[in-house]
Amino acid sequence: MSQDLFEAALAARAMAYAPASKFLVGAAIRGKNGKIYAGCNIENASYPEGWCAETSAISHMIMDGEQSLTEVCVIGTGDAFCTPCGGCRQRLNEFGSRQVPVHVATDSGIVDTLLLGDLLPNAFKLDRV
Repeated sequence: MSQDLFEAALAARAMAYAPASKFLVGAAIRGKNGKIYAGCNIENASYPEGWCAETSAISHMIMDGEQSLTEVCVIGTGDAFCTPCGGCRQRLNEFGSRQVPVHVATDSGIVDTLLLGDLLPNAFKLDRV
């Protein structure tokens, strides 16, 4: 079931815009509704005011009316082991739970799966109205 997330993250990475670092990132998340939402990173000249791949994927999910995620896949450039950054870990946590699997992939496929709660052990939650 995670293969579809990997393929969506890989396709999103191909669209990334990273002229400075050349480090392309793709992310895909599965909403509670079962749909897959993908996104890529976007850099700009006002470092560090970039846009992470996970943020792009979450934006697509929100625009579709979904507010809960159940699974994540992130792929960096080449064989780099790329987990979500601290800010993205918090963003993912706000729309998921500590039990959400986060698949880390390289060009060869998914190489590890971690739980969001392990990546962000002391997260805080916003109370949604």
